[in-house]
Amino acid sequence: MSQTVQGTRVERDSMGEMQVPTDAYYGASTQRAVLNFPISDLRFPRTFIRALGQIKQAAAKVNGELGHIDSSIAEAIIQASQEVIDGKLDDHFVLDIFQTGSGTSTNMNANEVIANRASEILGGSRGSRKVHPNDHVNFGQSSNDVIPSAIHLSALLSIEQQLIPALLELQQTLSTKAEEFMPVIKTGRTHLQDATPIRLGQEFDGYAGQIERAIIRLNHAQSELSELALGGTAVGTGVNTDPDFSSRVCARLSQINGIDVTETGNHFQAQSTLDSIVEASGVLNTIAVGLMKIANDVRWLGSGPRAGIGELELPAVQPGSSIMPGKVNPVIAESVCMVCAQVIGNHATITVAGQSGNFEINVMMPVAAYNILQSISLLAAVARNFSRQCIKELKATTRGPEMVERGLAICTSLAPVIGYDAAADISKHAHKTGRTVREVAREKTSLSEEELERILNPESMTKPGLEGGPAGG
Repeated sequence: MSQTVQGTRVERDSMGEMQVPTDAYYGASTQRAVLNFPISDLRFPRTFIRALGQIKQAAAKVNGELGHIDSSIAEAIIQASQEVIDGKLDDHFVLDIFQTGSGTSTNMNANEVIANRASEILGGSRGSRKVHPNDHVNFGQSSNDVIPSAIHLSALLSIEQQLIPALLELQQTLSTKAEEFMPVIKTGRTHLQDATPIRLGQEFDGYAGQIERAIIRLNHAQSELSELALGGTAVGTGVNTDPDFSSRVCARLSQINGIDVTETGNHFQAQSTLDSIVEASGVLNTIAVGLMKIANDVRWLGSGPRAGIGELELPAVQPGSSIMPGKVNPVIAESVCMVCAQVIGNHATITVAGQSGNFEINVMMPVAAYNILQSISLLAAVARNFSRQCIKELKATTRGPEMVERGLAICTSLAPVIGYDAAADISKHAHKTGRTVREVAREKTSLSEEELERILNPESMTKPGLEGGPAGG
């Protein structure tokens, strides 16, 4: 092969010759995309490249078994693909996320890297085409079914291996805190105004329940992501591929990952839409909304320490101000909120990407892949950090219980006894005079001290029932 420019070699694709860096494993098609898309510093993450390598490896094994490519070539592709899976060739995946909407450039990037490395394994040089990127590595495939399959597989595995374990840890930490805080009775709040008493543990039980349901929603998203488009090739018809190819590749991918993936039952929807990705991103968006609610509640409950609510003592992890000595801020909770904002923004991008399909193909697959994988990674990291650096070390203060007796909404338990209007009058009078509901009720009702003690017992108000007194009394 001629070396026309120092530091480069000549590679060829269907459009002709291209100068490619000598040490690059990629070829002409990738080099064209490098020149065509100098847009950003965003690249496909490791999880996606790993999934792409797994697909190419499984395809080579199946095509070798079916006799569609020579067994020695298949083995070389399998070996080269393993290097992609292991991250040894990551430096050769050089393309911008903002590229051809089908991800064809990245599929060819993988094909060329694996073909050139496989050619070396067989004793050839890079660019020798002893292993061909299209005829061998891409046999029975199209970018149009490989790229959506790689998105599904990488998202599915990232959820299973990163996000669900992190959420389970957070759920357990919240549940532990709920149990620890269950004896602490405080004033509930609705509309940022005082409401009937609640246990601090019940609030945290609610947070744990949010995370529990987040995992259930993720499980459903996983069931959708487990369907792969492989086998549909260009437009979903399966032209130029063996009818057994997809099912056998999926079986191998399931075996090596320990999680079931199957051939889609409808290739046309699988390649012309990103509906499953949009749904999965919607679940991630819901998780972000829930985490932001929890983080903001923790911030508010820990506000102060003297001029705020101050019912929680947050762990002091770093100085909070460069000018105010001794100030400590809820920085872990703030980082949670920023991640949630990013994930919510990512979902907006994925939503637009999802509706950007025309006829038989979606044309925003790379940006959808980048955003959903970033969302999964960010949520996993921040959930784990929130659990370990904040929730685990939270302490309840005496502020909540001290304010219960002064709460106005405890008059709610008087309503079944003296009627709503009379109870409301007591609440308003207590608020106006700065006295407690109990003090005003002593004057405005004929209830005995024992009856008031029973009716206004805040503990009885933290569970279902009509224990405050007989209705209509």
